[in-house]
Amino acid sequence: MFYDHVLASLLANNKQWAADVHKAEPGFFEQCAKGQAPKVLWIGCADSRVPESVVTASRPGDIFVHRNIANQFHLDDDSALAVLTYAVEHVGVTHVIIVGHSQCGGAAACHAAAQSPAPASAPDAPLGRWLEPLTNLARDGNLGLEELVEENVRVQVRHIVESAVMRGAWEKGRDVWVHGWVYEIEKGMLRDLDVSVGREDVAA
Repeated sequence: MFYDHVLASLLANNKQWAADVHKAEPGFFEQCAKGQAPKVLWIGCADSRVPESVVTASRPGDIFVHRNIANQFHLDDDSALAVLTYAVEHVGVTHVIIVGHSQCGGAAACHAAAQSPAPASAPDAPLGRWLEPLTNLARDGNLGLEELVEENVRVQVRHIVESAVMRGAWEKGRDVWVHGWVYEIEKGMLRDLDVSVGREDVAA
């Protein structure tokens, strides 16, 4: 089997990490194998600089995760809807967090495309189709890049709130909240945009 130095390093690091965890907390992996009950669903960007478990100092089992380009939640995306459904209906999460971040390549591409008459990516290409709503947001809102990152988070929060999954959960009386955060890569800090929505807010 072929391994280059990058893959070999990943495997070696994993072996050392597993040994360290087992030494510090014997039985941890056996306990993990019995199931999961995280209270948080993190919907974030696929950017390699924003690993949710690392930036929140969390452990395996603490966070249920869905990541994609530019932290989108499309209401016609079965992948995102399936994750939200499973997280809320079966895992029992109580907090759904949309997390954008500074220096987002997806947001930057959409911001640039909004300033140009020529599309940055062909609309029939997967990336172009995926980012088209964000490009339209950048164009319609005439936003700067930082503003676009924040407004994108707000829009995705609204999408989750509007989803049949979340509406159904609230109708059943489940206490699940939806939040919007931004991770500032330059500082290593998460920032709450104060756009949280809960069952009582929708009922009101």
